[in-house]
Amino acid sequence: MNRLMRRELMRHRWRTGDPARAMRFLAVARLGLGHSSVRVANGLDVARSTVVRTATRFATDGRIGLFGPRRHNEEAKVDERFRRRVVQMLRRTPQDFGWMRPTWTRELLGLQMHHDRYVAVAACTIGRVLAKIGARLGMAKAVVLSPWPRYERSRVLAQVRRLEGRADAAEPVLYGDEVDIHLNPKIGRDWMLRGQQRRVVTPGKNKKFYLAGAPNVRSGRLHTTGADRKNASLFCYFLRLIASKYRAVRRVHVVLDNYGVHRAKLTKRTLAVLGDRIRLHFLTPYCPDANRIERVWQELHANITRNHRCKILQQLLTNFRHFVVSPARRHVLDVGPVTAETRERGSWLSPAQAVLPWAAP
Repeated sequence: MNRLMRRELMRHRWRTGDPARAMRFLAVARLGLGHSSVRVANGLDVARSTVVRTATRFATDGRIGLFGPRRHNEEAKVDERFRRRVVQMLRRTPQDFGWMRPTWTRELLGLQMHHDRYVAVAACTIGRVLAKIGARLGMAKAVVLSPWPRYERSRVLAQVRRLEGRADAAEPVLYGDEVDIHLNPKIGRDWMLRGQQRRVVTPGKNKKFYLAGAPNVRSGRLHTTGADRKNASLFCYFLRLIASKYRAVRRVHVVLDNYGVHRAKLTKRTLAVLGDRIRLHFLTPYCPDANRIERVWQELHANITRNHRCKILQQLLTNFRHFVVSPARRHVLDVGPVTAETRERGSWLSPAQAVLPWAAP
């Protein structure tokens, strides 16, 4: 093969957008240099039979044979209109189209597309369409619709946003909530090798610990305490902790959900003892996304409790203590980088408390 023909093959190789087609042009060009089929196959990391088959096509049909066996096909089965329809279907569930199955599969997407009078395609083709549109196989999120009217819910959330916008050093705003810590790990997704499944050894007998926390929306400082039981006593102890941390301020605003202990009689008595220094603001029912601390709890489970291998509860709580002052937690609150000063302010536990960090009465 002369040099001019090899250069022509290389030009077609660079212009094509198909990797397999580009490989065929490159294989023939290297064969034209006098390389053996074994050497070309090793250099391209393909089978020798692929190189021989490509050379046979070139010898029979010339350069046209390198475009592949489907070069005489009609228009592509999958076009932009096909992909837009798949996007519309993914925004709904199969039950919206009359199927009994609640989740989509590649086969079911292909059946529904054929039912909508699109061309029938294989499941592997649907898989390439899903990759092209950027679809992912993820976990669904369970939500509960708020029983409040939409206008009332919007009004309450707008008040909370205005309250957060007015937050300053004299009247800080905190988002409070409780979270359950289980010694038995939360099982979640993780990367693993094909054909292998990661195993997480659980202690068997579960132990629980309950944390109450609230981050400051301006400084990012996270205040927490904990106890073995999740009741009004834990929340009242947490309120007294907040009052002790903000002695010099006029009033502290705490935004939280409508959990029963937040409105208990013991809570009201504790607020009365503390005076008007702590004011509670309740979100609408079933509105966890409006509470900033929920993002901290999500990162807590992702970084500490999911698939963990701690054998004792104290070790798990110590890991949480280190997570609180880490850059990952402050990134969730979007309050700036961790400095020596903020790290010192975040370390509210003494080294002696690291073994048993929280001891609320």
